[in-house]
Amino acid sequence: MSNFIESTTKSLETVVSELADNPSLFLRNPSTDFSRNRKIDFKTLIGITMNSGGCTMSKELLDFFDFNVNAPTVSAYTQQRSKVLPEAFEYIFHEFNLKSQSKNKKYDGYQLLACDGSNLSIASNPKDLETAWKHNQFGGITNHLHLNTFYDVLNRVYTDALVQTASEYHEHRACIRMLERATEENVILVADRGYENYNIIAHAINKGWNFVIRIKDIGSNGIASGLKLPSNNSFDTDIDITLTRKQAKAKKQAGYKFMPTVQTFDYLPIGSSDDYPLSFRMVRFKISEDSYELVITNLDRFRFPPNKLKEIYQLRWGIETSFRELKYAIGLTSFHSKKVDYIKQEIFARLTLYNYCELITSYVVEQSNISGITKQVNFTIAIYICREYLRRKRQLSPPDVIKLIEKHTLPVRPGRRDPRKVKAQASVSFLYRVA
Repeated sequence: MSNFIESTTKSLETVVSELADNPSLFLRNPSTDFSRNRKIDFKTLIGITMNSGGCTMSKELLDFFDFNVNAPTVSAYTQQRSKVLPEAFEYIFHEFNLKSQSKNKKYDGYQLLACDGSNLSIASNPKDLETAWKHNQFGGITNHLHLNTFYDVLNRVYTDALVQTASEYHEHRACIRMLERATEENVILVADRGYENYNIIAHAINKGWNFVIRIKDIGSNGIASGLKLPSNNSFDTDIDITLTRKQAKAKKQAGYKFMPTVQTFDYLPIGSSDDYPLSFRMVRFKISEDSYELVITNLDRFRFPPNKLKEIYQLRWGIETSFRELKYAIGLTSFHSKKVDYIKQEIFARLTLYNYCELITSYVVEQSNISGITKQVNFTIAIYICREYLRRKRQLSPPDVIKLIEKHTLPVRPGRRDPRKVKAQASVSFLYRVA
């Protein structure tokens, strides 16, 4: 059992060591950067950044160097990290994913990849037009980066990520870019209504991927609008449409779907006279007494009936909970810089740390569930334990890690409800002001 923890840790350490042995591709000035002996060499810099959480950088450095009075200063750390491109941490993230054993769980033979994005708040700077976002009708400005991700919902790890600034922000394009560079096969892409887009559907089909994408319900202005759909509240029907850039009368009469110039579709460039056929299933199923969801998919009807599609889409919620853990347990709400490149370093460093901790934690929980009782772990505590083991400062062994994580697990009790006990508060008289 403990061999898995050691092998996972070795995989990450190997990736970092290999990069540290030949860092020139990821340095701003390869001929001079890290050419002199410093307290913070390239490998140490990687370790500091990957192990940093939500504390101030001064506290993180004291912690990393075991409160040594000769620990380097924040200024020294900043000077060293300025020499490293953010692509170095992105490389570690991807290479660790390739080396780790993270894709053993499947749904009916398919890997479930959820696509979603989340805004990451950074230091306020209205003059930084690259990251400035208008967030209300009164012109209020905040600064954000947008994190787009692919998340393996069954194996609970991020498989890909793309960071966009305000000037680059485009979730559909980010999804397609990650889809095109993915190497996984036998995939079901799961996404919510934000990814209701013909371009994504076409790219997924051409990639050989399957998809389950929720779309706007009937009667809206989404893909379902203008289609002849069954009158039943719940249905499962085949849709065959042909996309075109031409508004010819004959094509309108034939029922072709016109694609305006403002709508991106990579397989029909602006001005193209070609047509593009698309075929998929449109399935509407009940989720509550008076609520329905509408999804589109290219999965086989007999192998994946509506109840399975409902289950697959519900599993997508795993990416939402992972964002919460990534932000608050890993510390992706607190950055140690205002510069975009430095923030990108930390984003990919913490994505890697998340995957590392989740791999170990999930494995320990699985082994604990052999008794037949499903358990869940306190992920915040598990991260702290895994991070300490990764630092190899406290002489923790894999069995210690297992016992410590198991100590902070609780049984899952489905359907258990306990009414919230609200303690009534006595009213406070305004007469207290007189005294």
